[in-house]
Amino acid sequence: MQQALAPATFAHPRASRQTLLDGIAVAYEFKRGKRRTIGFSVGPDGLSVRAPKWLALYEVDKAVLEKSAWIIKKLQETRERHEKLESARIEWKDGTALPFLGEQVIVVLDPRHAFGGVGAELKSSLDTLPGVTSLTLHVGLSHTATPDQIKDAVQAWLMRQAKRLFTERLNHFAPTLHVQWRKLSLSSAGTRWGSASADGAIRLNWRLIHFKPSVIDYVVVHELSHLRVMDHSPRFWDTVRAVVPDYAALRSQLKDEGSPRW
Repeated sequence: MQQALAPATFAHPRASRQTLLDGIAVAYEFKRGKRRTIGFSVGPDGLSVRAPKWLALYEVDKAVLEKSAWIIKKLQETRERHEKLESARIEWKDGTALPFLGEQVIVVLDPRHAFGGVGAELKSSLDTLPGVTSLTLHVGLSHTATPDQIKDAVQAWLMRQAKRLFTERLNHFAPTLHVQWRKLSLSSAGTRWGSASADGAIRLNWRLIHFKPSVIDYVVVHELSHLRVMDHSPRFWDTVRAVVPDYAALRSQLKDEGSPRW
């Protein structure tokens, strides 16, 4: 009787081949096409391998083995990134927690108040125990509100705070850099925290509001610096460093921490 294969440690949902790389089972998607070389890609689903139509399978297997260190590294990084995103997913309900300016805020459904028509109000308490957040965001919704209604109300409040704070920080740093910005737009791009145009238009991802102020300042200075140097040359980074000396550490935090998944 043939022994069943143990479940693959990394399995692509459309896997058609499986191999053992450094003791780790990897099931991957394999396709042939009009190409000259073997191509490897690692995405959310796992490993995909593309090969020329004429190439023998043993040559494909050999190439996969030779690439094993890179493949395992990329698969592990992708899995860790996915797990981090899942752990940061916000469950929209009364009592949920989310980061605001680097601190945890507890959402409280408070149907008694309309909060001056703005829908939500941030409150701070001095009565909390050590290590327990003192910040609560009171949202003017009933306790029967749906997750989408809570999400929309909280997001609207966060975006208002982002627009106000980003404008303040742009105005603070622009004179230091001897530049003039002309327009601020909020974005929700999945991969970019900001951008700048030569005409002085600045776009900043509103989800930056989750990060502590020093990280936000780095991104603001980064984009304003592009109004002086429109590339990422050494002169650009020197411009950033002159205003934010520890920009490299802040940049790493931005990459490592990511943002909550909505």
